[in-house]
Amino acid sequence: MERKHNPLLLLAVLLLGIVIGVGGGAVAGGVVAMVVTGRASSAAPAIAAQSVSIQSEAQAAPRLAPSTQSAVGHSAHSDSVVAAVQKVGRAVVTVIVTTRQGRGSGSGVIISEQGHIVTNNHVVENATGLRVLFADGTLQEARLIGTDPLNDIAVIRVQGAVPGVASIGDSTKLQPGETVLAIGSPLGNFRNTVTAGVVSALNRSLPGTGLEGLIQTDAAINSGNSGGPLINLAGEVVGINTLVVRGDSGGFGFGAAPVEGLGFAVPSAIFRNVADQLIATGRVRFPFLGITYLTIDGQVAAEFNLPVQNGAYIRSSRPGEPAVQPGSAAARAGLREGDIIVAVDNVRLDYNTSLRQLLLRYKPGDTVTLTVLRDGRERAIQVTLGERPANL
Repeated sequence: MERKHNPLLLLAVLLLGIVIGVGGGAVAGGVVAMVVTGRASSAAPAIAAQSVSIQSEAQAAPRLAPSTQSAVGHSAHSDSVVAAVQKVGRAVVTVIVTTRQGRGSGSGVIISEQGHIVTNNHVVENATGLRVLFADGTLQEARLIGTDPLNDIAVIRVQGAVPGVASIGDSTKLQPGETVLAIGSPLGNFRNTVTAGVVSALNRSLPGTGLEGLIQTDAAINSGNSGGPLINLAGEVVGINTLVVRGDSGGFGFGAAPVEGLGFAVPSAIFRNVADQLIATGRVRFPFLGITYLTIDGQVAAEFNLPVQNGAYIRSSRPGEPAVQPGSAAARAGLREGDIIVAVDNVRLDYNTSLRQLLLRYKPGDTVTLTVLRDGRERAIQVTLGERPANL
């Protein structure tokens, strides 16, 4: 028998649903709507079940959380960048150089309360006059303390109070992918410009420059940035920006492919020791083995079919020239062309540690133990270090 509905009851339930839906929210309204549709159709339970399921997802709203977390994470990262820049910004300077050819500029960073500033050797090379422009626009005369062309580092000094002193960090703790910031004065006009990037790679060497153990970064480095600091998110100087490869890379032996985002910095593990010596004596005494070598990476290992991915491969750089100089420390110790140095006093050369970096821990006359791979076997060879000639 057909079931009859009481019109007054239906109207009352409908009105109640509207009132609760407006005053109590969509959930309560949805439940009342289910009751009404349940009376109106025998097919309604399935539809009602779908409505409850969809409403439950909307109530929980878990999809909003990742976006919120992402925004919070981005904000925290941005705050870290700002804090790092604020920590070191006042110690960054523009170095204005006068030469016989005219005037140029670079960047630098103050590393002592006594006014010592680290910059690049190529910034101050052949300078007849030096001035420093502080971040606040103050201009002051500076004088040259010493240079190291081998690592492209120089120290200059200003007299009197300085606006800030940067902290030097430990570049050996850097990891590829880590955020780094470059600060400097591109084109000499845009004082204290900040660019951000990541550590692209470590322990890089550039053919024809003599530089090794470099930090590679994609933080934008432009003309005038040379000598400025590369900093981590703790606001510590981990490198001194030295050069960028741009346009045609053929000059570095990498072919003619156009490149971008290929900057390099001298790591603190190298420039700190150099700066200390320049401040103390005005010159750097380098320990000297008397060898020519290639810093081994994956490409070098593949090209020469080497059994290791890291180390220093003793090899002549020019036909007819010996890889081990006669009468040198290496020659006296019995090192040969084809040997691979893999450790110094048990500290291994790796993707972040170059031979030069390790040798800078010693001074001429020190005796060290080299771990050398020869004929597939490692052997320990003691070497008394010489001093690098001034003309090299």
